[in-house]
Amino acid sequence: MFQILSLKNGLDNVSGFFSGSINVGLRTKPNDDGSFDGDVAFIRSEVSCDIVARFTTNTFQAAPIKHFLKYPASFKTDFILINAKNANAMTGAKGIEDIDTLFSSLKEKVSLTNPIMSSTGVIGYRLPLDKITYAFDKFDFNSQNGEQTARAIMTTDSFKKEICFKVTMDDGSSFHIAAIAKGAGMINPAMATMLCFITTDAIIPRDDMEELLGVATEQSFNRISVDGDTSTNDSVFLMANGASGNYNKEAFKEALNKITFELAMMILRDGEGATKVVAFEVNGAASIEDAKKASMCLSNSLLVKTALFGEDPNWGRIASTIGASGIDCDEDKLTIHYDDLLIYSRNENSIIDIDWEEKAYKIMKQDSFKIICNIGLGTSSYTSYGCDLSYEYVKINAEYRS
Repeated sequence: MFQILSLKNGLDNVSGFFSGSINVGLRTKPNDDGSFDGDVAFIRSEVSCDIVARFTTNTFQAAPIKHFLKYPASFKTDFILINAKNANAMTGAKGIEDIDTLFSSLKEKVSLTNPIMSSTGVIGYRLPLDKITYAFDKFDFNSQNGEQTARAIMTTDSFKKEICFKVTMDDGSSFHIAAIAKGAGMINPAMATMLCFITTDAIIPRDDMEELLGVATEQSFNRISVDGDTSTNDSVFLMANGASGNYNKEAFKEALNKITFELAMMILRDGEGATKVVAFEVNGAASIEDAKKASMCLSNSLLVKTALFGEDPNWGRIASTIGASGIDCDEDKLTIHYDDLLIYSRNENSIIDIDWEEKAYKIMKQDSFKIICNIGLGTSSYTSYGCDLSYEYVKINAEYRS
């Protein structure tokens, strides 16, 4: 048995890791108090770490991902360099060369083993090398400022996303796992539409890292949608330095699943202009593929999202989306619930409350609720998660580069 305890101060709790950030002028909009969050950040381990990752399936992967993939399989690293405001995507071979140039300069300041880079921001521009190298003289490579680092990676995020768990086994041994993430727009997981950096001092075998990160990503980031768009830079990294000397696979799996799911829900709650988070549960499908397809179609549908924002219990949009998804379905077998309230069924034995619409309105005014669709043709099920689409989303993205 084991216990999972939530801790404050995120990355700072994980033994042997350091982090920090500085503003070099990439981020020019001040906070309400006149201060500026960082725009170039780092995560450093005092020893070389095993690292595994999951990346976007967008064909136009950004230069940092291509640079990562140049390393041999099973390589170790001790440093991640992160910048905001510039995605370094669609920049060709020069974008990769720019990363090597940065690391050549960085190696004059600190010892590095196979450093990697991660970027977020506007697509199509090369990195401002002079500004980023300026940060290298200002970094305190032994600082532990996870909160500062979590804020530095934000783009349109309205709040930082940072979690840490201490996992303690019955014999008293323990390890930590922590993560920071950014994401609010371009969220339609074809892996994980955002950036996420997970660190642990567990002494976890690399094969377990690969297996468990794949499971955790599929059950969390791959099930959320804000706007149906997939970025060029999506990355999830898991770094393990083994500093605690402790590990338990089941305990680590549960903690990792919990951390990634909670971060995924934070991203949805922070969806650009979002006011509510909705689970789309599809069950009774003929196959898991059908269940997943219908569920993801619902979480991506613009008509469904706008109905959620308007708090309009228009079940016709739900039914229409399922019918258009291409799965095996039959309107005579389909049922639709909002939470526990039945709002659609052709079954003569099903009783739909005469006041269903008034009750549905009340459900849809909640910050979160569930839409349950039973296809009635099998036993397969799948749940994805989405949010509403508001006027604010249009405003944010119309002004993204300003």
